[in-house]
Amino acid sequence: MTVTYAPIITSLLDNDLYKFTMLQAMLHQFPQTHGVYRFRCRNNKDTAYPLADIKESLEHQLDSLCELRFLEDELEYLRGLRFMRSDFVDYLELFKLKRRFITVSTDDKGRLCIDIEGPMIQAMFFEVFVLAIVNELYFNALSDPSVLEEGQRRLDEKVTLLHHYAEEQATYGHDIPPFIVADFGTRRRFSKDWQAHVVETLHNAEPKIVSGTSNVYLAKKLGMTPIGTMAHEFMQAFQALDVRLRDSQKAALEAWVHEYRGDLGIALTDVVGMDAFLRDFDLYFAKLFDGLRHDSGDPYLWGDKAIAHYKKLKIDPRSKILTFSDGLDLNKAWDLHQYFKAQIKTSFGIGTNLTNDMGITPINIVLKLVECNGQPVAKLSDSPGKTMINNDTYLAYLRQVFEVDEPES
Repeated sequence: MTVTYAPIITSLLDNDLYKFTMLQAMLHQFPQTHGVYRFRCRNNKDTAYPLADIKESLEHQLDSLCELRFLEDELEYLRGLRFMRSDFVDYLELFKLKRRFITVSTDDKGRLCIDIEGPMIQAMFFEVFVLAIVNELYFNALSDPSVLEEGQRRLDEKVTLLHHYAEEQATYGHDIPPFIVADFGTRRRFSKDWQAHVVETLHNAEPKIVSGTSNVYLAKKLGMTPIGTMAHEFMQAFQALDVRLRDSQKAALEAWVHEYRGDLGIALTDVVGMDAFLRDFDLYFAKLFDGLRHDSGDPYLWGDKAIAHYKKLKIDPRSKILTFSDGLDLNKAWDLHQYFKAQIKTSFGIGTNLTNDMGITPINIVLKLVECNGQPVAKLSDSPGKTMINNDTYLAYLRQVFEVDEPES
């Protein structure tokens, strides 16, 4: 396979916002934390060719990535975000990813292996870059004019759909919250250039609907709102920090409140499942956080549970927001909005279906935190097959502590 030398990542801002927000919290509160991340392709058998074929190109891309530094105008942009503290941006001025913390290999079955191990304030910043690089290298070999033509045709259909939704939304009364979509597709994109084209096209078509992106570089470039709060790794890390395992979710939420004091108030619910999350999400947290994010399980059932929980706590659900981000397309997002719009505000983060809808089967790749401070950590997803850990004993213990049943086979 042809080795790709031209750098894919050319700016450290070309990352999701929640990497910056989690990094800041870690730097301020847990700078000594050590993490181990492992790569997995969930649909290895469906790839057009073995991912191991891109190993040499990936090595070169990582070499280039680890030479990057933040530019002055990028730092100034970050200083303009009110939740970014000046000392953190000063840290980023000196920041550089260290190549020694990431290794690439193949296993005995010829599968691509990527391992990251080092301080969390380094290791956690690799993930989105690495997944975006792997995607672009993989699809580069499959790309031709017909693929781009098909991608454009599908993008044009999305524009037409957005115009239709905007017309329907114009008939809403003042008491109905708007339909809002953000791009969450950096890690799963067909290419960097294609993501930029898609996001700019959709934002220009309907800026009131597609107003935000998780990609900080594109937010800066296009004058959009950068979107993101926390990911699973932040809450998972507390399973190995100096708190009782049973208290790890509450400790993570408390640390977030301490760091952002009212900003970035969307809590992720599926680290140990929605039911266990709601047992910890008491009146204190429910009032402090603006809303919740869905990332696995049935979204309708999840939303109904969230609304019922707010009502039980005597909180008006209409004062809160539910953010959905699991495997969505525009149609699914619109249907969810129609179902919930009279009960609670909603927003939607769409990834693969925006930035990698080209008529080619996407690769389902992840790079997950599996160990922290020498101890295993895991998430008990509300969707079967998303749990990623090799330690069955710890997984059973985690289920026992949070009273989570094993999924049916």
